[in-house]
Amino acid sequence: MAGHSKWANIQHRKGRQDAARSKLFSKLSKEITVAAKMGDPDPEKNPRLRLAVKEAKSNSVPKDVIDRAIKKATGGDAETYDEIRYEGYGPSGVAVIVETMTDNKNRTASTVRSTFSKNGGNLGETGSVGFMFERKGEVAYPAEVGDADTVMMAAIEAGAEDVESSEDGHIVYCADTDLNDVSNALEAELGESDSTKLIWKPTTTTELDLEGMQKLMRLVDALEDDDDVQRVTTNFEASDEVMAQL
Repeated sequence: MAGHSKWANIQHRKGRQDAARSKLFSKLSKEITVAAKMGDPDPEKNPRLRLAVKEAKSNSVPKDVIDRAIKKATGGDAETYDEIRYEGYGPSGVAVIVETMTDNKNRTASTVRSTFSKNGGNLGETGSVGFMFERKGEVAYPAEVGDADTVMMAAIEAGAEDVESSEDGHIVYCADTDLNDVSNALEAELGESDSTKLIWKPTTTTELDLEGMQKLMRLVDALEDDDDVQRVTTNFEASDEVMAQL
C-alpha cells in the first residue's frame, strides 16, 4: 500500500510538472505569435520575435511548436491580444508587477484583482510600484563559459551596463533598447546564452522571512497559473537560510 501511495505521489508530481511545462510552452508560443503578428515573421528582421524565439528555445520548446506559433500569426487567424501590465503589493508589502496578454480585458482584470485579494495582496494603479523597478535587458550564461573577467570584458565590448558573476553563472544587464544588439555581440564572443529576455530589475527590495516567502509564493503561483499572465516580477529579498527552508 505504501508503495502504491509513493507511486501515486510521484505520478502526481510528474503530472504537475507536465502541466506547468505545457502552460509555459503555451505562454511562450503566445509571445511568439504576438511578436510575429506585430512585425516581420522572420526572426532575423524582427528583434522582438528573435528574442521570443530565443527564450522559447532556452526553455526547450520544440522547433515545430515555435514554427507553428509563427505560422499562426502569418495565417491571419491569430487572436488579437492586448498587453496589459498590472501593479500591486503582495504580502509584507512586496512590490509585484504582473505582465499579461489577453483577448478579454475585463476577465483578466477581474481575475488578477481577485487573485491578489485571495492571497494577501492588493492590486494598485499602474505606476504604484513601477518606480521601484528599471526595465532592463538580461542575458544569462553558465559559469563554465569563462571567469568573471572574461565575461566582463565581453560585456563591455558588447555595450552592456553591468555583470553579476557567481559560482552559479553570469548575468549581463543592458538597456532594454540595446538587448538585441548586446545579445548578438555576446553570442559572437561567448556562444549561445542560457536565456535572453527583458526584465523588471528591482532598484529597492523588501526582506522576507520564511512565513513571508511562503505567502508570497502562494500569490505568485496563483498568478502564474492564469493563462493570461505571461510573467510575474517581485522585489523580494531573502537570506540563503530562508530560501533553503523554502
